[in-house]
Amino acid sequence: MNKVKQGLKKTRSQIHHAESSAKRERDSIRLLAVSKTKPANDIILAYQAGQRHFGESYLQEALQKQRELAAFDITWHFIGPIQSNKTKAIARHFTWVHSVDRFKIAKRLSEQRPAYLPALNILIQVNISAETTKSGVLLNELAPIAKEINTLPNIRLRGVMAIPEPNSSYKDQRKPYKTLYQAIKQLNMPEMNEFSFGMSGDLKAAIAEGSTIVRVGTALFGARHYP
Repeated sequence: MNKVKQGLKKTRSQIHHAESSAKRERDSIRLLAVSKTKPANDIILAYQAGQRHFGESYLQEALQKQRELAAFDITWHFIGPIQSNKTKAIARHFTWVHSVDRFKIAKRLSEQRPAYLPALNILIQVNISAETTKSGVLLNELAPIAKEINTLPNIRLRGVMAIPEPNSSYKDQRKPYKTLYQAIKQLNMPEMNEFSFGMSGDLKAAIAEGSTIVRVGTALFGARHYP
């Protein structure tokens, strides 16, 4: 068994245990394989082991992989920071975008999404720990930007993404996810039902607090080698 397949098997087992502990339905959590900086061959190995959703952060690298892997039925997620000059390519070549943190970016994605493609699924990135080094809207900014984005055509506002401040305590890992989950429910926007919460180190806590998408990279593919 290759290392990628082993990593997938172990991660899926962890997800299933977390689902069971949280009394969530089995296979209700989507695993997003974070494949940034990894070669196309690693993605093929994961695909052969049943993985279909892959997350990329670096646009040019992602577009090259998409060209190489055009024959595979892959769902591509953009999870990195978005500059205005990248929105056209992202709108054309991705199915999901996790890192929308400004109305301007959402508007550009809406305007630049080709008519022949289905609506682009987007998530608002929330800086739930209010860290100055991280992107994302603050919690008190979430309601107005969500309502504004929800009026745009050609995109579907599906939910939120968050990367809280790291914490080794399971109890403390749960707190920011619980806060954000409750904030979304109070918006009374039922279409916002996707929660991109949790990575390798806090996967169990995220699933306990409502995550529907977990983003895992190193545990699947090994240490990253940045370009």
